[in-house]
Amino acid sequence: MGTQFAYLYDFGDNWRHELLLEAILLPEPAAPYPTCIGGERRTPPEDVGGTHGYQEYLTVLTDPEHEEHENMLLWRGPFDPETFSSVEVNHGLQKKFRSRKLAKAANPV
Repeated sequence: MGTQFAYLYDFGDNWRHELLLEAILLPEPAAPYPTCIGGERRTPPEDVGGTHGYQEYLTVLTDPEHEEHENMLLWRGPFDPETFSSVEVNHGLQKKFRSRKLAKAANPV
């Protein structure tokens, strides 16, 4: 059910996401857009090195005896890959897209 498509983020690290469009709904006038309504797992840290680097990062974080454990904690701090917050995602979306609207309004082309 729905249309599936792939999204490639960061050509160098080759992060491939598969998305499923389940429905197109009429917009609610008071709602901010774009809006994330759900998801799974936390975003990997930026510059972690693609899927291989991310797997290594998770391995190091879960092993306090690993020689790179402390360095990874200093680099990024504690990290739980299973958490997901649509509130955080939407905050980032609103911040990014609100600034574009304000910039465009201030400097119309």
